[in-house]
Amino acid sequence: MVGPVRMARPYYLCSQCHVGQFPADVELDIENTEFSPGVRRRHALVGQEAPFDHGREQMQLLAGLEVTTKSVERIAEAIGGDIAQREQAEIQKALQLDLPVLVGPPLPIRYVQMDGTGVPVVKKETVGRQGKSEGQPAHTREVKLGCVFTQTTWDNKGYAIRDPDSTTYTGAIETAEEFGKRIYLEALKRGWSRAKKKVVIGDGAVWIWTLVAEHFPDGIQIVDLYHARQHLWEVARQLYPQQAVQQKAWMKIHQKRLLDKGKIEKLVDALRAIPAGNPPYGREDSHRGRLLRKKCRADALSQISPCGKPSCHCAKRDDPGHDPQFRLTRRGVGSRR
Repeated sequence: MVGPVRMARPYYLCSQCHVGQFPADVELDIENTEFSPGVRRRHALVGQEAPFDHGREQMQLLAGLEVTTKSVERIAEAIGGDIAQREQAEIQKALQLDLPVLVGPPLPIRYVQMDGTGVPVVKKETVGRQGKSEGQPAHTREVKLGCVFTQTTWDNKGYAIRDPDSTTYTGAIETAEEFGKRIYLEALKRGWSRAKKKVVIGDGAVWIWTLVAEHFPDGIQIVDLYHARQHLWEVARQLYPQQAVQQKAWMKIHQKRLLDKGKIEKLVDALRAIPAGNPPYGREDSHRGRLLRKKCRADALSQISPCGKPSCHCAKRDDPGHDPQFRLTRRGVGSRR
């Protein structure tokens, strides 16, 4: 990138159709644009990091180039659309088993984890969408996120430790069906087919286990400890509404003495014993196999959604953990949505 450049190049006019062209523009990838490929890449970079007008300011400050806010938006979204098309083409190849076969030694274990969370979007993105409160419009869209990582070591207490720099991420605002294909491709690229032991971690949402059944049927399914505790708190609040003392007493028995100790069969039996007058809690029962932490610990599998930071409080044995932490290695280029 060297700033403004004047270039003389030949112009050709077809005598039959009378359409003119600059062959040199095509060769240099500057056809129908006043920006070189390098400048367009920088448009996309600043456009995906912050609001477009802020990107315009960055181009002026860091590169000394005067560009408009609209050019940042237009170029960033165009490149983002091109990236999305390439990703979809790769996903289709994966579904048709048309990807190159990844060869290599067998992998001891491979993890896949996924979740969804709401992100603020511009108003036009939520037109016609129902919000969380009845009669209120939506203010967010759900972005589905996933990661693939490895774990080959354990701490002195037998808890799994995520391998440094082993995690790759993927995500998009799309349907569960579309996201299933996306995370499946990421797992394939990370050697899922070569893993001796395969594990999928989720929060208990139905859409996650539906995708697992379709794309990862041979994976060990685990509900992460944080969300298992969260589900129990939901039960406690239903049983003892507005009674904090009783809720904590109930959780002391069912979380500390049963869930955290890996006594899942006893926990499920206790939930089944809740009087019929209370709301049913079949959800915990449906996760019975996924919550068998005794087997997970015996196999030294990860059970808590790890953030990848050894010094974080979630690495402590009795810590309640926190929501799964995700970041994208490449955010979608375009407007900040």
